[in-house]
Amino acid sequence: MSLGVCMRYLDPKNDLTFKKVFGGHPNLLISFLNALLPLEPGREVVEIEYLPTELVPEIPEVRNSIVDVRCRDREGRHFIVEMQMLWTDSFFRRVLFNASKAYVRQIRPGQKFKCLQPVYSLNLINAVFRPNAPDWYHHYRIVNMADTGERIDGLEFVFVELPKFTPQSFPQTKLMLLWLRFLTEIGEETKEVDGELFQQAEVREAIELMRESAFSEEELAAYEDYWDSVRVERSMISDALETGHAEGDLQARQEIAKSMLAQGFSPEQIKKITGVSE
Repeated sequence: MSLGVCMRYLDPKNDLTFKKVFGGHPNLLISFLNALLPLEPGREVVEIEYLPTELVPEIPEVRNSIVDVRCRDREGRHFIVEMQMLWTDSFFRRVLFNASKAYVRQIRPGQKFKCLQPVYSLNLINAVFRPNAPDWYHHYRIVNMADTGERIDGLEFVFVELPKFTPQSFPQTKLMLLWLRFLTEIGEETKEVDGELFQQAEVREAIELMRESAFSEEELAAYEDYWDSVRVERSMISDALETGHAEGDLQARQEIAKSMLAQGFSPEQIKKITGVSE
């Protein structure tokens, strides 16, 4: 059964909307974490405290390393959640950096290593980065290669390739299915919302937050600005790759760098995409 909806929704994958849902409503983030992360039975997230999202690095290559949502639960476990619209090979390294930084920052002078709690990094990718693999859910942890049942606790990573997800792809739980449908089905083209999505209280609340009428004019302008930046960056990455493959010379990359600079990209982003030095 579907419920007719005569209203416009915004896309929850946008930076502004994603943070509005999961960065401002602890009950929604708790539900989302419990649905998407491989937490052991009986160790679900119950209560969270939001933490600053900027993880200031000590190396210039990743100076602007900012995550979407970061929190800590009452057990002390840390959770980093990031929505990524574009994929580059450097994203894995950035995710590893952010999680490692969050892990070591737990220790204060004089504290012992046993105080360290696990860090979970949950990454929603609106792109396909493993085109030859049918799976869309990828769970990484530190394991013994000779015995993968033996592991070192501390860092765990989950990557979800959203374009591969379908409601028929058998998620682990019904709650996971509903949250992934929320991310992939709700958007500006939505005419009707399936009534099944309204049956779960947290998912229903998240959908209500996506109504265009819930946003101010300033927020709507920021929403559109974000999509503009995504389109520009996607175009720049594509041009950089195509030009690099076709010509492979410094002059071509310098021209791309100039264009990116005019579009407002930071020197770090330009270096990362073109390989041109500052």
